[in-house]
Amino acid sequence: MAFKLQVVFDCKDPEGLAKFYAEALHYKLQDPPAGYASWEAFLKEHGIPESEWNSASAIVDPEGKGPRVYFQQMETPKPGKNRLHIDINASGGSKVPLDMRKRQVNDEVGRLVRLGAVKDHELDEGRGEYCVVMLDPEGNEFCVQ
Repeated sequence: MAFKLQVVFDCKDPEGLAKFYAEALHYKLQDPPAGYASWEAFLKEHGIPESEWNSASAIVDPEGKGPRVYFQQMETPKPGKNRLHIDINASGGSKVPLDMRKRQVNDEVGRLVRLGAVKDHELDEGRGEYCVVMLDPEGNEFCVQ
C-alpha cells in the first residue's frame, strides 16, 4: 500500500504562498475543522495568539486526487536554488504539437505572472520539449511545461 503524500514549503508568509499556489494549481485552501465557520474561529477558540495565526496554512485538491500542500513559517532565508521543485504540466503532453504546447505553456505563464510569479527563463533545447522556469512570490523555482 502506498503512503499518502504531502508537500511542505518552508516560507515567510504561509497564507500568501498558500493563496498563490491554490490559484496556480487549481487547488483550494483547506477547510477549517468541522464545527468551525473559519480558521480564525478555530484559532480563537483554541487560544492561539493572533500573532501566530499565519504560522501555517494548507491547500488541497478539491477533487481529492493530488497531495495536500502545507506551508509552514520559517524565518531562515532561502539558501540558494531549490533541490526540489514542482512542475505544472499545462501543455497537454508530448502528443500535442510543439507549437500548441508552447502557446498553452505561455498562456499559463501569463496567468501565473498575474498571480504574482516571475518568469525566470525558458528551456527550449530543440528536442521537442519546452519548459518555462518560474519563481513564486518568495523566489522558489517551479516549472511550467
